[in-house]
Amino acid sequence: MSEDEAWLLISVSTAGAAATLRVQVWRKLRSLGALYLQQSVCVLPARDKVVREVRRLADRVRHQGGQARVLRIAFTDPAERAQIVAEMNAARDDEYGEVLERLPAFRQELETERARGRASYAEVEESEADLDRFRTWLGKIATRDYFDAEGGAAARQAVAEAAAELETFEAEAMSIEAPAEPGPARPARRLRAVDEQ
Repeated sequence: MSEDEAWLLISVSTAGAAATLRVQVWRKLRSLGALYLQQSVCVLPARDKVVREVRRLADRVRHQGGQARVLRIAFTDPAERAQIVAEMNAARDDEYGEVLERLPAFRQELETERARGRASYAEVEESEADLDRFRTWLGKIATRDYFDAEGGAAARQAVAEAAAELETFEAEAMSIEAPAEPGPARPARRLRAVDEQ
């Protein structure tokens, strides 16, 4: 069975285990991009990294008093597989959409600071931290975007445009806070008198 055909069917029960285990399981499976078919049962593509992470999670669940079952499966109906992929892509597109919804506020903040004449190193530093959060968020979504959801390209482009806008803002801040030093003074040219030839 090829990597594109193999899937993991994951069933987890944390009944009888510490309450925190349920949250850990939910967070881990969500971070991997699991698609829930029903409560406590989800699927993920059987990519190498995913298989390792799910095995570790299942071991942790068992060691902490829960139950976990991980089965390698293949869809026999291509339409069913296509539906699962479409649902996973829709979930990623929703996440990419959140990035796109929040980026205008980042760009507006730059414009507001520019309009106030507050292009400064402190503002650049704060905005860089915000942009790093967007990049990290985008990277996490991309990690679980197994089937190249359509929204990914638009989100990556929007983050790149925000980065370019921040570069421009930084250049403005630098020109205000550290204006270019004048070059060395040039010696005055002596003008020759017309009759000196």
